[in-house]
Amino acid sequence: MIKRLLIGWCLSLLGLAAWGAPPPELLNRIAAGDSDDRVAALNEAVAQADPALADYLQALLDGRVRLREGKAVVAAEGAPLPDGDEPMLNNRLRREIDSALAGLALLSTDRDVRAKALVTLREDASAAKLPLYERALAAETDTKLRDQLGALVAGAKLSSTDAAQRRAAAVELAGSADPTTRALLLERIDSETDAAAKAAMRSAIDAIGDRLAWGERAQLLFSGLSLGSVLLLVALGLAITYGLMGVINMAHGELLMVGAYATYMVQQGFRAWAPDAFDYYLWIALPASFLAAALVGAAMERSVIRWLYGRPLETLLATWGISLVLMQAVRSLFGAQNVAVENPGWLSGGWALLPNLTLPYNRMAILVFAALVLVGMGLLLARTRLGLMVRGVTQNRRMAACVGVNTAQVDTMAFALGSGIAGLAGCALSQIGNVGPDLGQSYIVDAFMVVVLGGVGQLAGTVYAGLGLGVLSKLLEGWQGAVLAKIALLMLLVLVIQKKPQGLFALKGRSVE
Repeated sequence: MIKRLLIGWCLSLLGLAAWGAPPPELLNRIAAGDSDDRVAALNEAVAQADPALADYLQALLDGRVRLREGKAVVAAEGAPLPDGDEPMLNNRLRREIDSALAGLALLSTDRDVRAKALVTLREDASAAKLPLYERALAAETDTKLRDQLGALVAGAKLSSTDAAQRRAAAVELAGSADPTTRALLLERIDSETDAAAKAAMRSAIDAIGDRLAWGERAQLLFSGLSLGSVLLLVALGLAITYGLMGVINMAHGELLMVGAYATYMVQQGFRAWAPDAFDYYLWIALPASFLAAALVGAAMERSVIRWLYGRPLETLLATWGISLVLMQAVRSLFGAQNVAVENPGWLSGGWALLPNLTLPYNRMAILVFAALVLVGMGLLLARTRLGLMVRGVTQNRRMAACVGVNTAQVDTMAFALGSGIAGLAGCALSQIGNVGPDLGQSYIVDAFMVVVLGGVGQLAGTVYAGLGLGVLSKLLEGWQGAVLAKIALLMLLVLVIQKKPQGLFALKGRSVE
């Protein structure tokens, strides 16, 4: 027992010897006394900006400090605790110590540690710790962190008792584009008593607000384009099955669901058999989702839809029944709950252009993917034999049959193509939301709106309508909310159909007229 005490006492002495510059009297004042005196001693110690102070503060939080005859005795980590009273730490002192530790972390050699400390201190800039912030700013070499430190220093100056310093800090912060900085100014302006400093803060708030408004507009535009690219992907398959073939396919949304669940199954396969290659599962999921949806679409066309061409009401009812069968089949196989499809590593995160403007990588990927699918589909219809036969059968089925085109086979291939593109859309949608049996129900109405508004049989019209409806939907949502935005879009569609029954970009020619 005596041996353990001696070892603990020696380790305690070694622990005290490690503090370095902070004088023992200052450390004793941090551990004992009333809260105001201890906070003042803490700020005085932090102002010396000695990294060794962090060890002492952490020991206080860990309960390894004891008071013996008014002096602080510290036990090394893992050593027996020395005799004495444990310093009392209330919530205020704990907050101050946490803030001090974050401030001292600004002097770390590890960039990630400094960046994390800046996040902690962003809303807790203290004028008492200004010398520490300024020392960290002078030593910082990273450009991004240096800018954040500059804002932290200016924010600390806002808490100064000197009105001139507060006014100068407000002028300096006026060049910021950070929403946190604007929130800090809004908080401080209410308690500001100096008229000149208050005017400088008001001017800074307005300047930052104008700068943030551009980020909000850009974010709104990107959100609209992102939604438009999703609608475009969903509607491209429908542009073939409905726009070119005239089939009102109410099961089109369930073909999206098939593609999404195919992606989920590929993901699960990679997790089970190739976890090291998980980031590459999407390259297998894309063709898998296309083939799964194309096979389901071909089976639909050969078994049901081929007997209903030219009978739109019967086709609508039949495909609606098929959609119910597909949803129930998925519920039986995978359950009624949503399943999670995880983004690969290279699609996680986003590109931060401004503090209030971040472009998610998965949304950017969908924009690019929609453009590639559109180009591929256009080339397929315009430059290949299959595209020529599809256009020929669509324009004049009897003449195409007279020159030897197997129209029944072309119908199956075209329907499978449209269904496969719906499967690709389902794969893309799995990267931005949950996958469930009702996935397709959220997009079927919007997809028909895009095709009808753009003009039946017009791929270019589908592009304009998809992107236009996406941007317009986000604008209306920001103005009146999601429900009223949807109602407004439906009313717009009704007005357009009344004026232009063939859509905004209808085909011109004798067959149309």
